[in-house]
Amino acid sequence: MKSNATGRWSLAFPGKTARNPPLADWLRQAARTAVDFLVPPRCAACDEAVAVQGDLCPGCFGRTGFISAPMCFRCGVPFASAEQGGDEGLCPGCRQRPPLFRQARAALRYDQQGRRLILPLKHGDRLDLAPILAPMMTRAGYHLLERADVIVPVPLHRRRLFHRKYNQAAVLAFAIGRLGGKPVLPDALQRTRRTAPLDDKTPEVRAREVAGSLKVRPSRAGGVAGRAILLIDDVMTSGATANACAEALLAAGAGAVDVLVAARVPDPRLG
Repeated sequence: MKSNATGRWSLAFPGKTARNPPLADWLRQAARTAVDFLVPPRCAACDEAVAVQGDLCPGCFGRTGFISAPMCFRCGVPFASAEQGGDEGLCPGCRQRPPLFRQARAALRYDQQGRRLILPLKHGDRLDLAPILAPMMTRAGYHLLERADVIVPVPLHRRRLFHRKYNQAAVLAFAIGRLGGKPVLPDALQRTRRTAPLDDKTPEVRAREVAGSLKVRPSRAGGVAGRAILLIDDVMTSGATANACAEALLAAGAGAVDVLVAARVPDPRLG
């Protein structure tokens, strides 16, 4: 996967070349031209004019905080310098309380620009942002996607899902599944109870709040057992929710669980 100067992401799998029939290419281009004529393309983040619908303008692309090395080998939280990880390459949290998931990766820092791309998807019915975020996520967690057997989104409680009408993690999961050619089990996990908002909670309180709140749906246990699972969510803060999901999946017989999210909240202890 690579990006260009306009902020548009493309995905290329090594050893695989996708070719569309010339007629299909022509029809797709004609449809795109017609849509662009009726609805002029705008930047997904700031609404500035762009060449192609779904692009970020150069300014927004430059302000987007993509996460790259150095980072925690286990949970993917960014480091200010490689020395912060020590010989093991681990953050303080993973040293003190190793997570149950194998590895986690995130595309973006959850900063002001990251929120501009994620919060409208989460709360503002901006489902058009999923196809923009999914290639970024796939690039960040390419090795996780390659070794996954099935993709599972973090679930919403049924009451929250009723009010929101969709699960943003599931929308991202389907977009990533299409890019990587992996099956998606959108309802494999379910919440057994509604948890309190975790935004201002400490990692310890977050872990207690979500403990035991998730389980694998009995009808989906066969699709989980023995499989390598890629868990998808929009934002990861302390990793408490991802860890609770991993616990439920492993208890149901999953072979391993990796985590891929759109954005990661930096650890304030790491600068």
